[in-house]
Amino acid sequence: MALGPRLDLRQSQSLVMTPQLQQAIKLLALSNLEIETFIGEALDSNPLLELGDSAPEGGIDAALDGEPDGLRRTTLENSPVDQLVSEGRAADDRPLDIDATALDRDRDTGDGVKSDFTDSLGDFGNSGAGGEAPDINERGGADETLAEHLHAQIGAVTSDPALLFAARWLIDQIDEAGYLTTSLDEAREALDLPQVAMQAALDLVQSLDPTGVGARNLGECIALQAREADRYDPCMARLIDNLDLLARGEIARLKRLCQVDDEDFSDMLRELRSYDPKPGLRFGSRAAEAVVPDILVQAVIGDDGAPGWDIALNPATLPRLVVNRRYYVEMRHACVSKDAKAWLGERMADANWLLKALDQRQKTILKVAAEIVKQQEGFFQLGVAHLKPLTLRTVAEAISMHESTVSRVTSNKYLHCARGTFELKYFFTSGVASSDGESSVSAEAVKAAIRQLIDAEDPKAVLSDDTLVDLLKARGFDLARRTVAKYREAIGLGSSVQRRRQKALAGVR
Repeated sequence: MALGPRLDLRQSQSLVMTPQLQQAIKLLALSNLEIETFIGEALDSNPLLELGDSAPEGGIDAALDGEPDGLRRTTLENSPVDQLVSEGRAADDRPLDIDATALDRDRDTGDGVKSDFTDSLGDFGNSGAGGEAPDINERGGADETLAEHLHAQIGAVTSDPALLFAARWLIDQIDEAGYLTTSLDEAREALDLPQVAMQAALDLVQSLDPTGVGARNLGECIALQAREADRYDPCMARLIDNLDLLARGEIARLKRLCQVDDEDFSDMLRELRSYDPKPGLRFGSRAAEAVVPDILVQAVIGDDGAPGWDIALNPATLPRLVVNRRYYVEMRHACVSKDAKAWLGERMADANWLLKALDQRQKTILKVAAEIVKQQEGFFQLGVAHLKPLTLRTVAEAISMHESTVSRVTSNKYLHCARGTFELKYFFTSGVASSDGESSVSAEAVKAAIRQLIDAEDPKAVLSDDTLVDLLKARGFDLARRTVAKYREAIGLGSSVQRRRQKALAGVR
């Protein structure tokens, strides 16, 4: 057998993702707000694309009603498949549903766990110095940051250069809640100033608005506000110095330390709750990002009198993209070179494909959302207690798509209904076996049942986890004690000991 170089021809088949298919898959995972940004970039790069009127209400089907066939333009609601065929690009009309290995796992949702100290104080700190805490608009939408607000005041208070320098340095060490993150000793070493000068600078910072800013701990913050309100008497001082006892609910011991009766102690607690433990949150460092729903669900009554659901994409965040074909014709006649005509043809092909991908994205989102509403109809009608276990595979099989497609559709998408705004992932929850052993219920339904039982418990007979297990079993939930404890902690409810302290503290309001 002779040895030497030779050429061999082999044929093989492989799945290749075209750039258009990759773009379509990317669009599927974007929210409507992200789609707006993507379309803005497409408008800058493609002169044939332009924005039309806002998407009409009523969904995709209503977009074509009343529009003559002869005058119909290429829009998001009208897939340009015929254009692909006429241009010899019929092979580009590929399905978007592909078999990908990366799938999002079904996840359970929870409200987070509060700290023991916050639980023990109850609603302490929910009210600011003015009687109400800063709402979400005040916290996130403020044009002026806390540092800017403090720096603007400090120049009008003093003209001493050394004191002004030290005070401004301390302001830069204050976190967003209004607390000083460094000690005076560290500040003195960093600035090489005497202790007396640093104390004067701290006193100056703590005299600024809002009251309580510049404090080094919670007690100092509350004490500053109490002095401002002229309520910092010896009794209030002892109460503020022993906030740890208040957190543990040791009311009788606090009364003895403060040397007050029940009426005076209740008045002191009311005064304490009126103070703001985080005064700096009245100012925001950045604008709040509001959640804009992508899908709107509304209960309707059909023509036959049967109840149903109207499911549509949010028209407020859905741009309507069109192709300016008149401009394309004019530019094509003006092109004199083959390269210019080829470039213009590529722009037209890209525009047609983008419209098709966006159109198919909308239809896929509506299809998945409709199946979710169908599977979780009990939730939309009766509430979270009727939320059923649901997986990506169940929805994918029902609408003949792959799990990867459903996973992309439900990522970063929000649904708004009469019960509020929910992420689509919220409706995919794990199942818990029921007492009959034949059916299962959603973990969210179990959490709702636990919250309902705890909210209705007698303050003098707080329910333990073992008692919750028995009560839940009577409702059809067969759960272990550790499972009940896990769900109770996931929704931010403390143990029976912590709740007993909270209710004891609430009883002396």
